[in-house]
Amino acid sequence: MVICGSTGRMGESLFRALASSPDLELIGGIAETPSQPNVNGSMIDVVTAADCASMLERADVVIDFSAPAALGAVIGTCADALSGKALVTGTTGLTADVQSAVERIAKTTTVVSAANFSIGVNLMLDLVQKAAAVLNDSFDIEIVEAHHRRKVDAPSGTALALAHAAAAGRGVGLDAVRIDGRTGETGARPQGQIALHALRGGSVVGEHRVHFFGDVERIELAHVATDRILFANGAITAARWAVGRPAGLYSMRDVLGL
Repeated sequence: MVICGSTGRMGESLFRALASSPDLELIGGIAETPSQPNVNGSMIDVVTAADCASMLERADVVIDFSAPAALGAVIGTCADALSGKALVTGTTGLTADVQSAVERIAKTTTVVSAANFSIGVNLMLDLVQKAAAVLNDSFDIEIVEAHHRRKVDAPSGTALALAHAAAAGRGVGLDAVRIDGRTGETGARPQGQIALHALRGGSVVGEHRVHFFGDVERIELAHVATDRILFANGAITAARWAVGRPAGLYSMRDVLGL
């Protein structure tokens, strides 16, 4: 296994999770700056995307929690080395070019792409879609997410996934009903609108709440993460599932059979 984004917060969580996964071998990492950190008592090599091909050739799976540019660089530089392997990526905020690159490489590589690898969040996606299908558009849908101050994209990829799930439950495209925050003279809330709101501050790992506001009742579905290791554990579950699967683009919901 190779970890892309190995010097980030999720990289550190993956190292912790791997300490209790004796069936998995960590070959090395990919980051902006080369290094040789001590991980769980062993020295590993961390290389840049430009030099990762030989490392990837020795691996069965790459777990990526980096940044859009870093993921794009790995795919662009090491597409041949990734062919026939598995790529598990949780990088969000992808540009159109990087998203296209992920879709292209999925023709020869098993790719599991998810905005959130939490088992609870993926169950929540299923519940939100079902709730939106049952509750008609007289119920107003508001999605609120909160993350630490260092998160660079908003709304979060998970919030967007929840919004897409709600829209799918109602049989509409999200773009037709989406609004991000509100300010000024907004007028009355249109029926059927799906709103997203992003909070940033402190060291919040991740919180997502989907509110269904009716005239006389309210339903709320919520997920609160307290340690990033839950995402690492989910990514490792996806990595085990992906190895040996046919090439294609899969989601965490495929991994969990939802």
